[in-house]
Amino acid sequence: MTAALWVILPTFAVILASGASIGVGLGLSSAITMSTVMGTPLIAVVQKMFTAVDSYSFLAVPFFMLAGAFMSDGGVTRRIVNFSMALVGALAGGLALVVAVAGMFFAALSGSSAATTAAIGASMIDEMERRGYPRSFAAAVVASGGTVGIVIPPSVTLVVYGSIANTSIADLFIGGVVPGLFMGVSMCVLSWFISKKKGYRGEGSFSFRRILHSLKDCSWALMMPVIILGGIYKGIFTPTEAAAVAAVYGAFVGLFIYKELRWRDLPKTLLTAAKNTTMIMFVVGAANVFGWILTWAQVPHTLAGYFATITDNPFVFLMLVNVLLLIIGTLVNASAAVVIVTPILLPVALGLGIDPLFFGVIMVVNLAIGCITPPVGLDLFVVSSITGISVDKITVKVMPYLLTLLGTLVIMTYFPPIVTSLPRLMH
Repeated sequence: MTAALWVILPTFAVILASGASIGVGLGLSSAITMSTVMGTPLIAVVQKMFTAVDSYSFLAVPFFMLAGAFMSDGGVTRRIVNFSMALVGALAGGLALVVAVAGMFFAALSGSSAATTAAIGASMIDEMERRGYPRSFAAAVVASGGTVGIVIPPSVTLVVYGSIANTSIADLFIGGVVPGLFMGVSMCVLSWFISKKKGYRGEGSFSFRRILHSLKDCSWALMMPVIILGGIYKGIFTPTEAAAVAAVYGAFVGLFIYKELRWRDLPKTLLTAAKNTTMIMFVVGAANVFGWILTWAQVPHTLAGYFATITDNPFVFLMLVNVLLLIIGTLVNASAAVVIVTPILLPVALGLGIDPLFFGVIMVVNLAIGCITPPVGLDLFVVSSITGISVDKITVKVMPYLLTLLGTLVIMTYFPPIVTSLPRLMH
């Protein structure tokens, strides 16, 4: 069993170092280990990958991806930015605050950190530079604002966790609301302080009329998360059915309300959603095989015993988990990390009396922060591709936001009601 670890971990590291994707690294290293050490037929790799995603709950992933694609191509991003501008644009550093607020709104539509970063970055980075903000600072603000994409519902990563941990996806969605808002507001506050110090001014003046006008313009878009969460908690439909409703609603709004999603664009939009879904499903399937090998090698049992020798205090355990997940989040896709780590850490957490809903949300917050944690945070590379600025330069500017988000993580970890109060209230 130890031999399996000596093969799979170095092989995985070498494949990633060669420039291969996370999914390829997980799948290929698993296949090599199963064939050389475990003597398992390679067909078992495909079977286990299929079994991992052959779930009713996972149907929510392609539908949420499709809903996000319809909304993104249907003119929603521009309307959300305009509404955010009306809310906070007049404050010092208005555009920096707009990025964080728009990121929270768009996160409620996309369910993806990278999608949120790309959508807001494509529309805001050039505009911020034209208004006198350094391009590297604008990139850092956008990368940080995108982190809430997998925390605020509908979050694809929370769907993955709920499916694996057998935890209510509806409760996880509600549990992610306050932490996501907490992260977004903390970044707004930091942007305001930085802007006051640097002399970045606001845009225009505050006007309730402008807020109402922009709210009316984007009200159809903002209704989607209300329909999703309201429908789930009213018992009208399941989270998976809610995802299908969201996809139909997104197409309807883009085609018939905003009329910026044209019929001839549908094949391209569908292809984009299909590519994103395939990437996530492949990663989840490969991660499931990888995690199965770790379980076969008794890693969960060994790790549980190791934690038991270190501490039986749930707060110390959570701090150790935070450190571990922050590291993993810089190296592995969030959904893949959840598939690999949940079967290992969740039994230990349950043994220490930790609520699985709380544990799941804290895991996702950790992995969200990992998206801007150097050296290989995903959002850093997304904004680097948009701006043409090196990841090193963006990392320097993103550090204050990273430290702020780490502070919010510590507060959430040691004050669980931030996560659990709203689900309990809804019940």
